[in-house]
Amino acid sequence: MPIGLLALALGGFGIGLTEFVIAGLLPQVAADFQVDEAAAGWLISGYALSVAAGAILLTAAVTKLPRKQVLLGLMVLFIIGNLVSALAPTYSIMLLGRIVAALCHGAFFGIGSVVAANMVEPRKRSGAIAIMFTGLTLANVLGVPFGTFLGQAAGWRSTFWAITGIGVIALIGIIALVPAPRGVATAQTSLRTEFSAFRSRQVWLSLIVTVLGFGGMFGAFTYIAFILTEVSGFASATVPWLLILFGVGTFLGNILGGKAADRSRDRTITVFLAGLSVVLTAFALLAANPVATVILLTLMGGFGFGTVPGLQTRIMHFADHAPTLASSSNIAAFNVGNALGAWLGGITITAGLGYTSPLWVGAALTLAALVVMLIALRLSTSAGRMSRATASQTAAAS
Repeated sequence: MPIGLLALALGGFGIGLTEFVIAGLLPQVAADFQVDEAAAGWLISGYALSVAAGAILLTAAVTKLPRKQVLLGLMVLFIIGNLVSALAPTYSIMLLGRIVAALCHGAFFGIGSVVAANMVEPRKRSGAIAIMFTGLTLANVLGVPFGTFLGQAAGWRSTFWAITGIGVIALIGIIALVPAPRGVATAQTSLRTEFSAFRSRQVWLSLIVTVLGFGGMFGAFTYIAFILTEVSGFASATVPWLLILFGVGTFLGNILGGKAADRSRDRTITVFLAGLSVVLTAFALLAANPVATVILLTLMGGFGFGTVPGLQTRIMHFADHAPTLASSSNIAAFNVGNALGAWLGGITITAGLGYTSPLWVGAALTLAALVVMLIALRLSTSAGRMSRATASQTAAAS
């Protein structure tokens, strides 16, 4: 395993920590800045929207620059954003720091995926991407609980100082350990070439699968605290520890999904989507059972994140002549899915359908993702047959 992947994973850990840890610190931040819950919530939703925007716009802006230098610039942006958050004298400055940090999120994972894939031989690319995304999953397992505890013990600003330090270490690691791309052609691509990747029907179908698949999981996860306390009967104090189980599931699913995708990418995506749909359905039916809830919560994280390496590799495969912008667009699609799932889950709860309704919404979205994936596979197979037939006819004519 190239050691440079660990530097990328550390960067992913810091970025994941920035995204998720604020949820546990929100009451303190709101009290400190004297804003209500709705305004404080923009520190989360504003971040997500900025991730989606930055993934496309920032990647498009730097497409002609060498990828390693871009990653270094993105980490500097990440450090500045978190430093602003740590020092913020007002709520508006805090929100600005969150937005600045978020802008690097999508571009870092999108460009980092391409860099990680180029560090290994083609048959190991999904596994390499999974290692980079391990940082994101570990942020759920370890970073968020300890970041929350640190913020509660020493003030919420201390957590952002710690994240800033992680960013500095990751920056040094990328400088020292991530090799520069081989050759100028790999480092530079015109913006027109990058956008040409979106002419591929398979690229668009892959993006739709990402939106629906992640929308299904995060639509359910957004309201998981209500499900655990109001339906499963757990005490509020146990929720952070239960969420660690979800994080363990995301970590294992990401690693296993990456290894499986290296053997059979499309089959792995299909199996994990089908498994996630089954898990969410079972969760909706058995949420009142605490034992079943613990098991299904872990499986939800595993099957949900198990699709990530395969989906990221798939879109890079069908945009192989210009993978950078397409890869970052897939990160944007993850965040669009998060917002879509949370919105639909909120609608069902508001409609009085109960706290398990987001699980049903998640199951439906994931099933829709599976259907789109099967359509994509069928179209890909048909296109492959036509291509082989054309090649045979050409060979026969010559």
